[in-house]
Amino acid sequence: MGLDFTLVAELLALGTVVGFLAGLLGIGGGMMMVPALTLLFTQRGVESGLAVKMAIATSMATILFTSLSSVRAHHRLGAVRWPIARAMAPGIVAGGLLAGGGAFAVLKGQGLALLFAGFIGYTALQMLLDKKPRPGRQLPGPWGQAGVGAGVGFASGLLGAGGAFLSVPFMTWCNVPPRHAVGTSAALGFPIALASTAGYIVSGWGLAPALPGAFGYLYLPGLFIVALASVMLAPWGARTAQRIDVALLKRLFAVMLLALAGTMLHRAFST
Repeated sequence: MGLDFTLVAELLALGTVVGFLAGLLGIGGGMMMVPALTLLFTQRGVESGLAVKMAIATSMATILFTSLSSVRAHHRLGAVRWPIARAMAPGIVAGGLLAGGGAFAVLKGQGLALLFAGFIGYTALQMLLDKKPRPGRQLPGPWGQAGVGAGVGFASGLLGAGGAFLSVPFMTWCNVPPRHAVGTSAALGFPIALASTAGYIVSGWGLAPALPGAFGYLYLPGLFIVALASVMLAPWGARTAQRIDVALLKRLFAVMLLALAGTMLHRAFST
């Protein structure tokens, strides 16, 4: 089946929504993109387990483009803590390569769907609870930040997410101001995506195309269409985040994430 008009429209709509929300809330677009792409792929005849893997890999690859747009907007607003980003980046690259190039190929699609459901469920609860950090808590030293980065990179590589679901709570827990935590997380998105995507290419090298335009686990038409729309909308979201109180919006979004977690759980047990 080729790239029909309906599929193009669905991918454009998906990229528009996730790009804006990524800039607005500092969340990885993968939380919405992976369930949506999984549904689109299975509707077009891709086996469920492979559809989950393709959705995760394609979602992560779009972050190569959307992170650059988002971090530029946050940098202009003075919201990126570059010393933190530099300290965490080496661990992030190592963790992303290990996940994308090794663990991703070994795990079954059902296991990844379960992990993803747990990930967005955890993120939703964090948004709903909105726990405040203890005063006086500080970031660990460079080695500690690199170690945290390795965990963030590994988890992100398995889930197709930009890492904000772990890095933003970690930084705010260490009393980094929330706006700076969001901006710094955006800066970490590119090394996470680069390392993980390189791993997906290696692990899926010999895989037969499941759809026209697929390369291993990556669905290239979806990657470019979603990335194009996301890049255009992410700066709008970032600018909006600096002007409004997003607390209520985050709680509403958390409820939607819980629904998505339920969808992925159903997908996991139906594979």
